[in-house]
Amino acid sequence: MSGPLQCDVLVVGGGLAGLVTALECLQAGKSVIVVDRDTRERLGGLALWAFGGMALVGTPLQARMKIPDHPERALADWIRFGELRDTDTLRLAWARHYVEHSRAEVYDWLTAHGLKFLPAVQWVERGRWGEGNTVPRYHVLWGTSRLLALRMIEAVERAGGQGRLRLLARTRITGLERAGGQLAGATGIDEETGEELRIAAPVVVLAMGGLNGGHEECRANWVAGRPLPKTMLNGAHPYADGRLHRLVEGLGGRIEAAGEMWNYAAGIPHPHPHFEGHGLSTIPCKSALWLDHRGRRIGPEPLVTGFDTHDLCQRVAAQDQPWTWHLLNWRIAAKELAISGAEHNPRIRDRQFAAFLKEMLLGNHRLVRQLQQESPDFLVDDTLAGLAGRMNALTGGEHVRPEVLQATADAFDANFARGNKLHNDDQLRRILHARQWGPDRLRTCAPAPLQKPGAGPFIAIRMQLITRKSLGGLVTDLRSRVLDGAGQAMDGLYCVGEAAGFGGGGANGKRSLEGTFLPGCILTARAAARSIVGP
Repeated sequence: MSGPLQCDVLVVGGGLAGLVTALECLQAGKSVIVVDRDTRERLGGLALWAFGGMALVGTPLQARMKIPDHPERALADWIRFGELRDTDTLRLAWARHYVEHSRAEVYDWLTAHGLKFLPAVQWVERGRWGEGNTVPRYHVLWGTSRLLALRMIEAVERAGGQGRLRLLARTRITGLERAGGQLAGATGIDEETGEELRIAAPVVVLAMGGLNGGHEECRANWVAGRPLPKTMLNGAHPYADGRLHRLVEGLGGRIEAAGEMWNYAAGIPHPHPHFEGHGLSTIPCKSALWLDHRGRRIGPEPLVTGFDTHDLCQRVAAQDQPWTWHLLNWRIAAKELAISGAEHNPRIRDRQFAAFLKEMLLGNHRLVRQLQQESPDFLVDDTLAGLAGRMNALTGGEHVRPEVLQATADAFDANFARGNKLHNDDQLRRILHARQWGPDRLRTCAPAPLQKPGAGPFIAIRMQLITRKSLGGLVTDLRSRVLDGAGQAMDGLYCVGEAAGFGGGGANGKRSLEGTFLPGCILTARAAARSIVGP
């Protein structure tokens, strides 16, 4: 081991939260070392691959669309949907901080960095009975969060001139060092060469992501009593393995809500996986019928996306098999189907406005054809009987009888035989409600029979639960300082982003209003930087 590297601030993790912390410390004149386990090309973490949706409150875009939003309304929605309690003092404090500062510290800050949002606010996570977002808040970054990550990397490199920035890729932190009762830095290992290293720093900022990048840790953290499927896909970062969380816990820090997760109910295996078990999270079609492994519609309350993701995950996890089916037709898929993330949204990612507008108006047939060609879980057939055969061939058993699949489709289509005024189906009611909001109307088909002539061929997509984000983490105060069991700040130790449960060890509670994660990374990071650099 050579002599120690030295810096004012050591940032552990090169995702969005770590980059923002590094940027603000560099701009204040501090020297910074950023350590990341991944390669230099993958600096940016999940933000490099994510879609870029953000829940923001009281923005000019909301005002332009006449959305009556304000922090108190947002806080009430947040507390109710997340089921936060009066005793959740720090989580409530972070929730209030978020809704009161997301406009200035996220929206305005990002626009000052030259980033823009699509000119339409989406309405997601409305709640099964209206207990979620009472107004639209979901803002989508033009360029996706990939552009955000790249802009932050560029800004960090510019601010780190004169040798004040050092990036150590493929490096894992293995311990924290103390001297004279004070934090003195960290030890680590170069995972390519095996060389050990020491970094002397009076301040360490933990930005290593969540706890659930591996399924062993994920299953160990699962809340007792909640259904757990036999298999799941992985949509988290594989290096978010919880090891540093446990290390800090061993030094006196607190982990809370480790079992609270923001998973998704409709994932498919990545056709070109970046790591073992890698999955893609679909944005499911509201008009698709959500079926069990035998081809029967899950009920009695139908599963419909966009209202309560937490509930969808629990109901899917409780099924007899670890997969469900989405039954739809080409008409529905072209208008409604999407894959979350930058990778499968090239029109938004690459800011191709004309092509984006064309796909919005005429249907995204490109994506449907791509999935048909690349994904074995995406099945297409001209008949329901033929589709049932393909479904059984994929799962290796005679689970779906053709007559059952036909009866499922016929029962739904019977709603339309009596005319539009005599529908009596909760999925249709939710679709009609969604279409009342203009941006959702663009992406949601007008209700029609599944077997409508000319709408085919039929499509079945095998879906699995996919892990994603940790809602819990290390407990922090409003300065992003890590707190010990007595509620005292651990001198020199900070935690930001997903590693801190997006503030306070779990600011979202049991549910997110969706889109609270990227802003949560920015807000916690900026709070840490303010505390580190002083007024």
